[in-house]
Amino acid sequence: MSTLKRFFQDTIIYGFATVLPRLMNFILVPLHVTALSTVGYSVNTTFYVWAAFFNVILTYGMETAFFRYFSHSDRKKQVFSTAFISLTATTIVFFTLVFLFKDQLIELVDLNPKYFNMLLAILALDALVVVPFAYLRASNRPIKFAGIKIFNIAIVVLVNFFFLWLVPDHPSFVPDFILERYSSEDQVQYIFLANLLASGATFLILLPYFFRSKIEFKFGIFKQMWNYGWPIMIAGIAFVINEMLDKILLKEMISEDIMGAYAACYKLAIFMTIFVQAFRMGAEPFFFNHSKNENAKQTYANILNYFVIFGSLILLIMILFLDFFKMLIIPNPEYWVTISVVPIILLANLFLGIYHNLAIWYKLTDRTKAGMYISIIGALITIVMNILLIPVIGFMASAYTTLAAYGAMMLISFYFGRKYYPVPYNVKRIMLYLLLAVGLSAISFIYFRENYFIGTLFLGIFLTTVFLNERKDFKQILDQ
Repeated sequence: MSTLKRFFQDTIIYGFATVLPRLMNFILVPLHVTALSTVGYSVNTTFYVWAAFFNVILTYGMETAFFRYFSHSDRKKQVFSTAFISLTATTIVFFTLVFLFKDQLIELVDLNPKYFNMLLAILALDALVVVPFAYLRASNRPIKFAGIKIFNIAIVVLVNFFFLWLVPDHPSFVPDFILERYSSEDQVQYIFLANLLASGATFLILLPYFFRSKIEFKFGIFKQMWNYGWPIMIAGIAFVINEMLDKILLKEMISEDIMGAYAACYKLAIFMTIFVQAFRMGAEPFFFNHSKNENAKQTYANILNYFVIFGSLILLIMILFLDFFKMLIIPNPEYWVTISVVPIILLANLFLGIYHNLAIWYKLTDRTKAGMYISIIGALITIVMNILLIPVIGFMASAYTTLAAYGAMMLISFYFGRKYYPVPYNVKRIMLYLLLAVGLSAISFIYFRENYFIGTLFLGIFLTTVFLNERKDFKQILDQ
């Protein structure tokens, strides 16, 4: 099997496991926006903003560091055991500190104490399974990885539908002891409960992996992984700022209603987010495992070319048929006030995906501090532009800021990548696909909104252009 074909195969499997949680949003967003007001959706968003932030701190880059050292180490069991022990110990320390400063933290995150306790439980369970999940990916077990992820998703979806649809709309099918305790005024708690139950079940499934190797902590290995991983943690915090700060600022500077509507419409970029996340899940171990191959750089160049093709296609489809997806995913018109952010957010996430491709230069050359600095620049752009522009142009400021932050990170990474780890990217062809997709999307959104005949024509133009440029390479990959 060719290297590229193996990459696509693993990415599809990992992507399937990643697509399903994201598709969960596709299924659950209509349920959530129907059950919750925009203010309730704002509470839901706030919960997951802080979940993302604390998750980065709790894992402190250890997942990527694990890939880096596990893939090339002849002491794989010691790498696994050291990573697991360190994450377990720091999780205990973290929650001890949280317990001591609980009241102050509850005030900081602006969550109901009950929600805060559920957040802590989810964070603890998810932190403890980071290394077992990373082990499955690093040891090329994508099917088992996908199976566990799917089980997790199934619990989340079923519990959500049970409490937000079955109980309120069909109470005759629900046991009395549940009806007696059910709160129709506090439905958002059941979204968090679903995640807590799913995290608990996943922890139990992966529990046997905690005992797969001898409990052995090697300080030398930990030091190497820490030095490699802590800049990734800082970069991760910066990424959370890029991704989440806009929602917090909209809540504080405009209103909870606008924040809730913005967060819901942001979910219409779900397919781009799925694509980018699926790529990362398959690409990260692949890049490390194949870095010593003679033609590795050319392979990386080809992967970026195909990434841009598929990403541009998703961008185009979502914008050409935006109003169809809007009614499908967000059926509550109360949320449509912020629909104009979607094209900008889609392009911003495509830039983010390109950045993740380009980031191999600092990961493979052990310059993870460079990634940290680039992410910090993105975070500073996010903070400054949001604060300056939200009072001027409202919620659109957050969309333009996201685009500016990810665009800047992409360009900076490309510039330094050419210096430290030059990869022969086909820049002209990549620019052709990006400009064509953006141009057709803009014309459609501005002048031919809801004209699906024109949309289909534009889609045909893009696909024809790709086919004419790539037919030889596509045939070569399929024949291998």
